[in-house]
Amino acid sequence: MAFLDIQNLRKTYCNEADCIVALDHVSLKIKEGVFLGVMGPSGSGKSTLLSILGGLCRPSEGQVVIDEIDLYALSSEKRADFRREYLGFVFQAFNLIPYLTARENVMLPLAVKNISVKEKREMASQVLERVGLGQRFNHLPTQLSGGEQERVAIARALVNAPPLILADEPTGSLDSSTSREIMDLFQQLNSEGQTILMVTHNVENRPYFDRTVVLRDGRVAEDQLREPKALAQAG
Repeated sequence: MAFLDIQNLRKTYCNEADCIVALDHVSLKIKEGVFLGVMGPSGSGKSTLLSILGGLCRPSEGQVVIDEIDLYALSSEKRADFRREYLGFVFQAFNLIPYLTARENVMLPLAVKNISVKEKREMASQVLERVGLGQRFNHLPTQLSGGEQERVAIARALVNAPPLILADEPTGSLDSSTSREIMDLFQQLNSEGQTILMVTHNVENRPYFDRTVVLRDGRVAEDQLREPKALAQAG
C-alpha cells in the first residue's frame, strides 16, 4: 500500500464570473522513503498540490490518504494535530523568527509537547548537529548565511521526526553553490529513510529525485523514475 495516496484530486477557485482549475484530477501513489520532485511552469498547480497535501487547502474533489489516514475526513482540530505529528514544512522564505536564536527557532514545533524545556533544547541541538550547524545554536537568523538559515528551517521541520517532509522551493533564493549543498543535505536525509516531497522550478535539482512528477495546466504531464546514472551524478 502507498504511504501517500492521492486520488482524483481537483481544485477550483471560483468567483462570480468564472472558475479557474488549479488541479485537474491528479492521482499519484507515493512509496515511503521516496525523494519526489514536483516540477512545472508557474501556474501549473505545484503550490496548490503542496498546500493540499499539507492539510492547508481543502480540495474541491478527491482524496488525500497519508499512512492510511484520510486527511480531509479529519476535523480541523484533528487535521492540525496531524500536521504537527506527520508533516514537516520547509519554505523558500525560511520563515524564521528574527529575534529567536537558531536553537529557539527549531524548538518552536515542540511548544505543545509535554516535555521539559531541557529536553526540547536537547532535541533541537541534536537536529541542528544533524544538519551541520553544531556551532550555530545561539546565532540569530541575521547572523547566519542564506544556506545556514535554510538549514535551520530544515532542522525545524525535522525536530518532531515527521514521516513526511514537504519542501516548497527550498533553494529558490540561494546561489547555485549553496543550492547544491542544501540538495546534498536533502539527499542525505532521504538516504537515512526520510520521505521528502519537494516542489521546485530548478531543473538542476532533478537528478537528486528518485521520482519526478511534472505538472502542466493542473495535470500530470510526466511521471518518471530516476535513471541509475543520474544517481551517481547527483552525488
